[in-house]
Amino acid sequence: MNKKIVIISSLILFLDQLVKSIVEINEVHFNLIANFLKFNYSQNTGAAFSILQGKIHFLILISVIMLIIIYSMTFSYEESKISNCAFGLLFGGILGNLVDRIFYGFVRDFIDINILGYNFPIFNIADITIVVGVMLLILATIKGEVKNGNKGKRFRRENKN
Repeated sequence: MNKKIVIISSLILFLDQLVKSIVEINEVHFNLIANFLKFNYSQNTGAAFSILQGKIHFLILISVIMLIIIYSMTFSYEESKISNCAFGLLFGGILGNLVDRIFYGFVRDFIDINILGYNFPIFNIADITIVVGVMLLILATIKGEVKNGNKGKRFRRENKN
């Protein structure tokens, strides 16, 4: 794995754990933007949208498996700003929530958004970086940064003639 991915994931992990600790220690509950954004400390023993509540060992296993899969995917993409950022965000976010599950038995969430009366599930910085990382990985794929993908096939065909 290249240094840029390690640096990005380390920064994300540090920032995620720092903010979660500050929010937890101060038991933060306040409106940032009325009727839209609040910080509301919560402990989630499940995954996204509170699915798999109480299945902490299973969620730890899934996180480790995902880290292995994503690590293996790094070899399938050309090194670029987009793919480095995508993998760094994914590793940092998954590790942030994994650390919570291992050391606390739950994930510390605190960002609470309400849009047009719909109250989204509470989330954290790690969750944001995972979502953005997936979107960047999709973008890298669309841009043809996958090794031996469409670019590679087209190149081989052109050279056969």
